[in-house]
Amino acid sequence: MGRNDQKPDNRGTNLMQALSGRTETVVHLTHNDLDAVGSDAIHRRTYGEVFTVWASVGKFLSLLDAVAGSPGRGDLLSISDLGYQQGVEQRLAKARSNGWRIEWRDHHRWKDEEVRAVDAKTSLLHIDVSTCATGIVARDLASGDPVAEEIARVVCDYDLWKHQDPRSKMLGQVVMKKGCREYVRDNLVRGTIIDARVESEYAGIVREMERDIKKSLKHTTIIEDGRYRIAFAPLYGYPSETAHTIRDELGTDIEVIVSSNGRISIRSVPPVSHLIAREFSGGGHPHAAGGTFPFNLLDRFLFWLIKRTRHYRRLAGIAESIAR
Repeated sequence: MGRNDQKPDNRGTNLMQALSGRTETVVHLTHNDLDAVGSDAIHRRTYGEVFTVWASVGKFLSLLDAVAGSPGRGDLLSISDLGYQQGVEQRLAKARSNGWRIEWRDHHRWKDEEVRAVDAKTSLLHIDVSTCATGIVARDLASGDPVAEEIARVVCDYDLWKHQDPRSKMLGQVVMKKGCREYVRDNLVRGTIIDARVESEYAGIVREMERDIKKSLKHTTIIEDGRYRIAFAPLYGYPSETAHTIRDELGTDIEVIVSSNGRISIRSVPPVSHLIAREFSGGGHPHAAGGTFPFNLLDRFLFWLIKRTRHYRRLAGIAESIAR
C-alpha cells in the first residue's frame, strides 16, 4: 500500500528526508478526515504505491513547504480536499522549480482570484463544490471503476451531510480514532466498506459520543437577537454530531462548537457558515466551516470556568449582518 504514511513525524526535516528517500512516484497531500481517506484509497487503486501525507488545515502550509523543498524528480504531487490558503502560490512555485508536477482537486469554495493564482502554478486544478473531494478524485482518476464509485457515494453521503447511508456515519467517526485511518483506507482500497472491526470501534465511539454530547448540551448558550437562533456550546468531542443533536433538540439555525483553544466548528441551515468562518481566520462550506476565536489567556480561563466567551456576541452580530 505505500510504505510511508508519515508515522514517525509529519513535519520538517524528518518528512523531507522521507520524501527524498521515497520510491513512490506519487505523493498525495490531503486532509485527515473521511473525505481524505476516500481520496487516498482511490489514489492507491489508480497508482498502486502512494506516499501519503495527512494534513490538518492548520498544518497544510508547513507540510506543503516540506514537500516543495524536496526533490520532485518529475513525480506527481497530488493535493486533495484542502482549500486555498494565503501564500500557497509561492510554495507551489517552489515545488515546480524542484521538479514536481502538481494536480489539485478540491470541493471548497474559492474566490476567482485564488483560482487564477493557483491554476497558473499547477498542471491541473479541479474545483467542484457540488460534490466531495472523493467524488472529484473518483471521476478524474477512476472513471468506470465501480469500487471507486461506491467509495465516492459513501464518503459524499457523510461529507455533504446527506445521512442516507448508515455506513458513512460509521466510517466518518471511526477514521478519526487513533490507528483507524489507515485501516479504513486499506479496506476501501480492497473494496471493503464495513467489517467487524469497524462495527466494534463504532459501537465504542457511540457510547463515548453520547456522554460528550450531553455535556455540551448542558452548557449550550442560545443567542437569538435577530433572524437566526444561534447555539454556542463547548466541545467535548464529535463536533458535527454535537451540532446535529443541538439542532434537533433546540431548533437552532446555526451551531457553533467551541474548543478550549478557541477553535470553532460552525454548522448552519442557511448557507452562511463559510462567510462567518472567514471573519474568524477560517473557511469551509456554506453549511459547515471552521475558524478560530482569538483567545487570550483570560479568554481561555473564563471559557474553562463558565463555558462561555465574549466572542459569542461578536459572531452572532456577524451572522446577523450577513443575513441583512
